[in-house]
Amino acid sequence: MAKFSVSDLDVKGLRVLMRVDFNVPLENGRVANDKRLRAAIPTIQLILNRGGRLILMSHLGRPKGKNVPDLSLKPCADALSVLLEKPVAFAGDCIGPVAQKAVDALGSGQVLLLENLRFHKEETDNEENFSRELASLGDVYVNDAFGTAHRAHASTEGVTHFLSPCAMGLLVEKELTYLGDALDSPKRPFVAILGGAKISGKIDVISALLPKVDKLIIGGGMAYTFFKAKGLEIGNSLVEPDKVDLARSLLDQGKDKIVLPVDCLCSDIFDFGARKVGALTPVPVEHIPKNGNGLDIGPATIDAFGKIIMTAKTIVWNGPMGVFEIAATAAGTTAVAKAMAAATKKGAITVIGGGDSAAAVEKAGLADQMTHISTGGGASLEFLEGKVLPGVAALTDR
Repeated sequence: MAKFSVSDLDVKGLRVLMRVDFNVPLENGRVANDKRLRAAIPTIQLILNRGGRLILMSHLGRPKGKNVPDLSLKPCADALSVLLEKPVAFAGDCIGPVAQKAVDALGSGQVLLLENLRFHKEETDNEENFSRELASLGDVYVNDAFGTAHRAHASTEGVTHFLSPCAMGLLVEKELTYLGDALDSPKRPFVAILGGAKISGKIDVISALLPKVDKLIIGGGMAYTFFKAKGLEIGNSLVEPDKVDLARSLLDQGKDKIVLPVDCLCSDIFDFGARKVGALTPVPVEHIPKNGNGLDIGPATIDAFGKIIMTAKTIVWNGPMGVFEIAATAAGTTAVAKAMAAATKKGAITVIGGGDSAAAVEKAGLADQMTHISTGGGASLEFLEGKVLPGVAALTDR
């Protein structure tokens, strides 16, 4: 979309109301992982360097409209202050006299973080008066929270009715560029890799990607519904019985494009809650035993998928290849991450669609070897489905 960018704005002396995604893990009152804070730094620095008076707003966790002290954004203000090497003011509310007083005290080149938006239920309700109150704190609006761009909330969509111009931040711009280019003008061969537990969560993505890709690799728990559709024994493996006919239809549509695992790691014991699996045996997908649980792709599949990845020029990946939360069944996901890192080195454009895939790449220590890792799992998934993201659509057209 040709939307206004923060780079287009002259913000000197203006109050810049900016939505960020500081939904970070906290431990003992401190930020445990500052990745999302660091992702917002380029836009923050740009605005401060241009003399803007920056007001940041975010949600954290799910307080459901109540003031939950453990979900305060104060630790984020402290952590951001360290990253910026300058003070970050904090307001104990995001609207009302407390917020207004903190905004009034802001000088050019200074930054303020408002308290958790979701302490007010009106945020997720996209309530008009709440949106108007938020908007009254700024002169212009910037959205740099791609992770919430698929939600029409007060801070992502509502405020845009009361402020102008409304621009995308550098992070949102980067996300739209990489995801958009991958879908609209990919270097070929274009390979998509989809995994995760259930086919139901990826139906729209598969349907949207099939006409665009050269190959569509499917792994993870959702593969077993496809095996069932082919009439194979899948034992106790994850399956969605009501999606078998749909899987069969997708296989017919994508018979020259869809690539399924050829073998899997099976165990007769699997307790996800206790993070416990029995002895793992690689078996061809045609020979999954009646008491078997397919928990990861096998060595032959790792080899086959790796060869396809290494021939690709554009690769988009969303969803793990197995139960990657357990070390014993994470090998397939890690192998795909390594193959993508090698493909990047060869010049391929590699885009990780957030969520579990991003977590797996981080866990494997390969994050810096990918072209782009999306900061929004749900948002990137909806973008891949071809859906309009409300938080982007609401921004001012260039």
